[in-house]
Order: sequence, then C-alpha cells, then structure tokens
Amino acid sequence: MPPAHPPLNRPAAAARDLTKVHAMGSRQVTALDRVTFEVRQGHFTAIMGPSGSGKSTLMHCLAGLDSPSSGTAWIGDVNLAELSDRKLTLLRRDRIGFIFQAFHLLPTLTVMENITLPMSLAGKRPAPRWLSEVVATLGLQDRLTHRPPQLSGGQQQRVACARALLNQPEIIFADEPTGNLDSQAGAEVLRLLQNSVRQLGQTIVMVTHDPMAASYADRVVFLADGRIVDELHQPTAHRVLDRMRMFDTVGST
Repeated sequence: MPPAHPPLNRPAAAARDLTKVHAMGSRQVTALDRVTFEVRQGHFTAIMGPSGSGKSTLMHCLAGLDSPSSGTAWIGDVNLAELSDRKLTLLRRDRIGFIFQAFHLLPTLTVMENITLPMSLAGKRPAPRWLSEVVATLGLQDRLTHRPPQLSGGQQQRVACARALLNQPEIIFADEPTGNLDSQAGAEVLRLLQNSVRQLGQTIVMVTHDPMAASYADRVVFLADGRIVDELHQPTAHRVLDRMRMFDTVGST
C-alpha cells in the first residue's frame, strides 16, 4: 500500500499503484493492474486501449465514480479513499465536471436551464461574465431558449460541455464524448474541448477508441490488459493509429 501523501507537483489527478479486481462468478478479473498515472493541470489527456483494457475503469476510479481494490486515486491533494460518501459527492459536484457519450440533458428544460442546473441544485449562482463567456465560446447564444429535442446531437453535446465548464471544475472527465455524433459534429465538439484547454485553462481527461478524437489531445496514454503500456505527446491520428496497430500485432502473436 503506498503512503497516504499527495502526489508531488500537485497534478490535477493521479493514480498510485491503482488496482481494480472484479469478481465474475468464481473468477477474479483484474481490470487495473498497479497503474501509476498523473494528469497535468491545463492539459488535454486522452486514454486509449482495446475493449477490456481498463480505460473506463481508470477514469471512473480517478473521478471517484468507482473504488479501487488497492492503491490510491487523487484529485489535486485529496486522497479519494479518505473521503466519506458525502464528502466524495460534494467533491464530484464542486471540483469535477463530467461529459458522457449520452448527453444527459433534461428534455423539458431550456438550454440555459440545463447549463445552470447543477449549480442551481447546489444553491449557487454562476458568475454572469463567466456564463456569458462559456455560452459564447460554445456558440450557444441563439439556442438558450430552445429545448434539447429541438437541437442536433452536436448542439446537445455543446450544451453538455457548457454545463461541465460552468462550475469551473478543476478537471473534466469525458467518456467517449463523440461516440453518438457524426464525424462533423464530433470534430466540432473536440475543437471546443481543445479550445477550453488552450483558452480557458481547463484540464480534461477523455476516454476514446477513436484515433482522430485522440489527436486533439496533448497526450495519449495507452492501456492494455489493465496496464499503461505506452504514451504519445502531441499526437496525430496517424501516429495513434500506428501505435494501436502495433498493440494489435503484439496481442495476436
């Protein structure tokens, strides 16, 4: 068990010897195998790997949505294992943003109401200037009174991005955020996420299976069999695809 101290240099999130074992009947399946990993502040990090590699499990443990079997997960200087359920819920609400493949918008609320809902539930009011900046950055000025069924998939995901950004979280976790979008809408959302990092200083961790989506990140971390096996900095889609093919070749030998 690693010592209970925060990671050095205060990364936005970190894993220390993180292991996750699932019981499947009489079998024990290791989803994560002693993973040590850091997310730098103000960077866009993509996590990739074949199906069953542990990428979503790693993200869920880092975000406090799942608990590891051993090891530690950190948000800033907070060891998630030391938090009560209530404090963990508050940390996720106040310091973490989420964007999922399904947009999770309430169809009866307007775009503005969907964007501000989490802060309203927390009894908070968004700063007017920041709200205006987020809305403008995501190009939603003329959609604020619309409801989700009146929007395209790309527009709905932009609303989900705005909702995640509004609370100015320390880190945003995005799980296959373009999975339900066509290529044009997906590229639009990825550019918006990239710009939120470059222009707004946001920190983003994205799980994806798409080399093109990963190319928008500053860094790509590759998982296989529950372990980090490689990483790329300043990736291109071709370099990511070549690296994925290499893993496929190794796995088939």
